[in-house]
Formats: sequence, C-alpha cells, structure tokens
Amino acid sequence: MAGRAAVPEVIWARPERTGRGPRPAYSRADIAAAAVGVADADGVDGLSMRRVAAELGCGTMSLYNYVTGKADLYELMVDAVSGEYDLPDTPVGDWKGDMLALGRQTRAIMLRHPWLTRVMSTVYGYSPNALRYLEYCLGRLEPLDAPGGAKLELIAMVNGTAMTTVANELALAERTRSLPWSEEQEQAVRAAYLKREVASGTYPRLAGLLAGAPAPDDAAESFDRALRRLLDAFG
Repeated sequence: MAGRAAVPEVIWARPERTGRGPRPAYSRADIAAAAVGVADADGVDGLSMRRVAAELGCGTMSLYNYVTGKADLYELMVDAVSGEYDLPDTPVGDWKGDMLALGRQTRAIMLRHPWLTRVMSTVYGYSPNALRYLEYCLGRLEPLDAPGGAKLELIAMVNGTAMTTVANELALAERTRSLPWSEEQEQAVRAAYLKREVASGTYPRLAGLLAGAPAPDDAAESFDRALRRLLDAFG
C-alpha cells in the first residue's frame, strides 16, 4: 500500500500509478468518475476507498497504487466536476456579465454535486481544470481596471458566494426532509410569530423595513442579486 509522502507533494506532479508492475489499468479520470458517482449517490460520508475500488472492479489495496487516500480522491473529484464548466471562446460582452454567468454555473455544479461544498478547499486550486478555469476568468476580467491581486480576490468571492449560498440551500433542504411537517407549514407558523413580534412595537426599525419589503423571490434570483452587488463593488 502506498503511504503518505513525508514531504508535501502535488498529485498532478506524480505519475498516475506509483507501484511497480504493468502499465496502469485505470486513469485518474476513471478513478475520479467512480468516486464522483459514489458521492453523488450516497454523499461524501458514503465515500470510501473500498467503495471506489468496488466501482472500478479492483481490490482496495490496488487502488492505493494510484491514490494515497481520501485526500487524493477529493482532489481528483473536485478537478473532475470543475471540468463541467462551459467556457465559451466568445465573451458575453462585459466582464460583469461574464462573471455572473460563471457564478451561475458554479452554483449549478454545486447543486448537482451536493458533496462539493464539504470537500472544496483552496489547496485544490492547482488541478488542471482549476487552472483552466482561473485562466479563463482572468481573461474575462481583462477589461476591469484593477490589480491582479484584486482580480483574484474577486474570483474567490464569486466562488465563495456560490458556495455559501448552495451550502445554505442544501442545509435547508436536508432539514426540511427530516421534519414531520412541510416547509410551507413551518414558514406559516414562523411568519405568524414574526408578525406578532413586529406588531408589538419593540422593533420599530424592523417593522418599517418589513412594511416596505417586496415578497421574497426564489433562490436563483436571490443569488443573482447578491452576485450583482458584489460585482458592482469592483467597478
């Protein structure tokens, strides 16, 4: 079994197979696809080296010739789903429009793969698809008059906004599934409680705000609004 290296290393700088013997039977893409399939079906808690090996049709010990453990699996998985971005050659026409489109794609990818918000890490930013995504973003941000460091911060903020939004959406959905009543029933009870509290006069500022507040919109519209405000802050 391959052990963890004694010094930091990047999986992408290693050979695809570390053990001796015949040429690799599986590619990193094969392993990533199997791991993503397990996590999509059973969540990240259902992911194990044994499950991935079973999906590939090999022994668990054989899998260690390709990856050192779950940390490597996570990195392969994040890179694999990062390849789902559609990165057109032609810009939308302005950097804000391009970044908004990318943010929407990020949210969609995270919703398709609910485990992604749990394993995502900045250390995975060196994978082939992550570098491809970063290079694309920097190209679309060329019209923005800002230092390179600020552009990297903007890209990170767009991704962070998507991650926070999706993590909240998933948490709410998971909570709703565990309750013996519907989401509509709970919201009605909570809305009635809030109405009574606001009407008490104890919270005049909140009462004024809610009096003129529009009806809540759906998650996609809320996400777009937050992202537009973020982008407007940069220019």
